[in-house]
Amino acid sequence: MSVAEAFDDAGLWGRIDAWLHALRLPGAAAHCRALAQEGVGEETVRTLEGVLAAELESRELRRYQRNLRTARFPVIKELGAFDFSAVPTVPKARVEELATGRFVSASECVILVGNPGTGKTHLLIGLGMEAIRKGLRVRFVTASTLVNELLLARAELRIPKLLRFYGAFDLVLVDELGYVPFNREAAQLLFEFFSDRYETRATALTTNLPFAQWTQVFGDETMTVALLDRLTHRSHVLLLNGESYRLKESRRRMPPRSADPSSPEGEVKPS
Repeated sequence: MSVAEAFDDAGLWGRIDAWLHALRLPGAAAHCRALAQEGVGEETVRTLEGVLAAELESRELRRYQRNLRTARFPVIKELGAFDFSAVPTVPKARVEELATGRFVSASECVILVGNPGTGKTHLLIGLGMEAIRKGLRVRFVTASTLVNELLLARAELRIPKLLRFYGAFDLVLVDELGYVPFNREAAQLLFEFFSDRYETRATALTTNLPFAQWTQVFGDETMTVALLDRLTHRSHVLLLNGESYRLKESRRRMPPRSADPSSPEGEVKPS
């Protein structure tokens, strides 16, 4: 098969053409098509292929590192390290489906509901890591920090600018929604924030409260219902029921207990 024929069969020239478009070099791609028809030597083509592959890999690595920095994760958590056996209410297959990033492309919402210490933040960051590996822009923020940013932006008359800033991220991760109740102004700003992303950008969040108790956080029942309507429409809700990881870890670190021979029936007492 000639080099020109290989171009049509997605061989060397086919890969080179795809990489030049990925590198946003359409002029070079058109020139390479002409070279393919001229029958340039295969050794030259393979050298060009190697150079382009190295450049594309270097760009992808730089983009990954840049997106990882701008995500501002408090710690790095991977989905592979999550103990699904400890939280049987979370289907592993469903999390793996979310890890494909299709929910991000569809501008959908993921809501992780459960008691403190059950791994909600772990899953949240893990999904963010997978999105970054796919070249997506991700931002992590706690609900309290987000509220403070919104309140400051309102005081400085720059709410639209802040919403545009968050709108530049393909996926925003909001952690710990529901741990602290908000006043009316803060609740209204959060409503505006989530409404701005509704059906335009993907959002994932964690909460310790079932939906029926969200009024405790947002105060206004009508606004709470409207917010839940937006968040739960085209959303993926995962319930994390189980014992706190941190409590179990604390028990493992406790010193062993020994039996007290003087106590009735060898009663066990703390050592």
